[in-house]
Amino acid sequence: MDNLTRAQRSETMRRVRGKDTGPELTVRRMVHGMGFRYRLHVKELPGSPDLVFPARAKVIFVHGCFWHGHDCRAGLNRPSSNRRYWIPKLERNMRRDRANRARLRRLGWRVLVVWECQLKSRTLPDRLANFLGGTG
Repeated sequence: MDNLTRAQRSETMRRVRGKDTGPELTVRRMVHGMGFRYRLHVKELPGSPDLVFPARAKVIFVHGCFWHGHDCRAGLNRPSSNRRYWIPKLERNMRRDRANRARLRRLGWRVLVVWECQLKSRTLPDRLANFLGGTG
């Protein structure tokens, strides 16, 4: 059972952002510190990727594990209340993400997904540098 009132839950959900999230800002700082420059949220591309590197034809999505259904602990955690709403919503998010990645690849873009749980990994900077500096 939800321990918040309907108004409290509404206010909490209203604060959830789709852009400029903490995880996204962390990745942006890392990439910028490596000397890479990028565009943000290019609406003309499928899924409006978080970071776009047009000259390299590469994009990075920074996904929250819960919202995008990662296979980590946070991503596998499903709400116990209002499951008739949440389960289909989270599954739609995952289907939409797969479709957007496939469309980007068909358009010739290389795609990297960085999950929120990976932000503290010591290997993330190398992974980003390899993706951006190499052939992907």
